Amino acid sequence: MGDRLRLAIGVMGNVASLLLYSAPIFTFARVIKRKSTEEYSCVPYIIALLNCLLYTWYGLPIKVVVILIPVILAFGIISATSAFMIHNHHQRKAFVGSVGVVASAAMYGSPLVAVKQVMQTKSVEFMPFHLSFFSFLASSLWLVYGLLGHDLFIASPNFVGSPLGILQLVLYCMYRKRGIAEVPNKLDVVQNDHKSTQLEIMVTEDTKEKT
Repeated sequence: MGDRLRLAIGVMGNVASLLLYSAPIFTFARVIKRKSTEEYSCVPYIIALLNCLLYTWYGLPIKVVVILIPVILAFGIISATSAFMIHNHHQRKAFVGSVGVVASAAMYGSPLVAVKQVMQTKSVEFMPFHLSFFSFLASSLWLVYGLLGHDLFIASPNFVGSPLGILQLVLYCMYRKRGIAEVPNKLDVVQNDHKSTQLEIMVTEDTKEKT
């Protein structure tokens, strides 16, 4: 029963994580549409990438051939150290897992960089709901999974991630009714300026004809 429950929680954790990592699609669509990153922070996405790389390495067997990944220098250093300097499987898991705990906690807390702006502007426009919700859902499921499997490297960061997810959702509920400030598109501003200039020219020409 215990193993089945842990397996079920693990499957749900994977689904929640997939939703978490898919959540920024809405933000990316808005950025592409407006051709601007506006006030969105890149920190959550960079740390999420680092966290994915670290936990991918954490789950690999000890005999897997090391492939240098130049995407992130930090991941390259950690993977090389654990592969070439730590030959004991348990020590390797302890090393990579410890770093993964820090990276995972940072990932779950990274959306909080927008909290100051949310409280100042009374707007949640730049703290996406989907990112906050799936962050809470994924961290809560992985917390239960880690506790059931007695794996502190999985459970520990989620002791931080789950409460931080709740905090983000509370802030969203507090300020979501305040409305979202619409930022005019740069192209629209240019077009409006162009139309205003044309109108002024037409008015000037009409005035000259009448005089």
